[in-house]
Amino acid sequence: MFALGALSAQAQQDTLKYRICLKDKAATEYSLQRPEEFLSEKALERRRRQRLEVDSTDLPVCRRYVDEIRRMGVSIVVTGKWENFVTVSCNDSTIIDRIAALPFVRSTERVWMRPDKEVIAPQRDSLVNSPEKYPDSYYGAGAAQIQLSRGDKLHEAGFWGQGMTIAVIDAGYHNADSITAFDLERVLGVKDFVDAHADLFAEQSHGMAVWSCMAMNRPEVMVGTAPEASYWLLRSEDDYSEHLVEQDYWAAAVEFADSVGVDVINTSLGYYEFDDKQKNYTFCQLDGRHALMSRQASRVADKGMVLVCSAGNAGSGPWKKITPPGDADNVLTVGAVGKDGVLASFSSIGNTADGRIKPDVVAVGYKADVMGTDGNLTKANGTSFASPIMCGMVACLWQACPTLTAKEVIELVRRSGDRVACPDNIYGYGVPDLWKAYQEYLSQSR
Repeated sequence: MFALGALSAQAQQDTLKYRICLKDKAATEYSLQRPEEFLSEKALERRRRQRLEVDSTDLPVCRRYVDEIRRMGVSIVVTGKWENFVTVSCNDSTIIDRIAALPFVRSTERVWMRPDKEVIAPQRDSLVNSPEKYPDSYYGAGAAQIQLSRGDKLHEAGFWGQGMTIAVIDAGYHNADSITAFDLERVLGVKDFVDAHADLFAEQSHGMAVWSCMAMNRPEVMVGTAPEASYWLLRSEDDYSEHLVEQDYWAAAVEFADSVGVDVINTSLGYYEFDDKQKNYTFCQLDGRHALMSRQASRVADKGMVLVCSAGNAGSGPWKKITPPGDADNVLTVGAVGKDGVLASFSSIGNTADGRIKPDVVAVGYKADVMGTDGNLTKANGTSFASPIMCGMVACLWQACPTLTAKEVIELVRRSGDRVACPDNIYGYGVPDLWKAYQEYLSQSR
């Protein structure tokens, strides 16, 4: 969730979606002895490098179970293997009662209802594509937001993200395919988990602005924090309504990222209130285990990936707290500061309900420089932008420290924060010094 518009037409005609949680994977046709059948070689190599075992959570949801559920008269929306669920759509809730009686079904939960009102999705903007130049700076408009954490020093040492793969999970990438500031050859692929028939480049522009913080590579205009990384652009956010089902989409997107061998994931999404108010979260549920999204996020490092996520923009409102998945364990939750290092008033605060430090770190999210849909640079406020600014630098750091595991990278970033001696629930461990983190790695490697 982020500050967006209201409702829009849904491509499909079903009015209900349910999450069907399964008891087991007893009927699987896959084997842990043949992981190449469900994970790419790049994903397997990443796990071997970090000495991580492939386990039962990696096995796909049992096809026999999925087929039996489908035969009850529903459509399959997504499946989630780590949490072992199937999300379905239908028009008749009594079908779900029959599905709930199946011997392999553990529970069911409604996660979406068709909105009462519909509006037409926004049209594409026209492109001007004449960004201002900053001839006194190689990084252009992006200079201050990378220099705050000394990511530019990593670049000077030759670490620009080469060989690293980053997945961006967001709402849409409106016009990113038409803006010459992006190198589309670095995009390994795109996938929409909300609507398989949609055009990600015609959807909401939030993801495009997020991606620009990392991927821009126009010297003297704007250079992002990981301009030479490779990217997967994924969509899980349906910005026309707010329902639990978006966490199902997100879980499927994370598993896809894992399966294709992604190293680092950025997600500038978070949820705590919904159109169905009975689903709203409470502070005591921010324990990394309540929300599906948080449980899924807490597994990411166990699969050998680093997840970087936004803390949320509720700091000046009644909620104030971080938003799931920012409460997850073993992730980097990023709050927002200005280019002077001072906290943005909107940046959500911690800690988690079980007392863990959150946010983990902070980065520029107040008046951050991003690309607009018209091909011109613009300013943006939100932890949505602090997260990718940090994410790109984390990818470069990991490139520089290739022997580290995902969890070791996360800890190294935390230790480099300027408040590591006394972390709090506002800045977390503070502004990381990623050049200092790299130097620590080198000293320990000698």
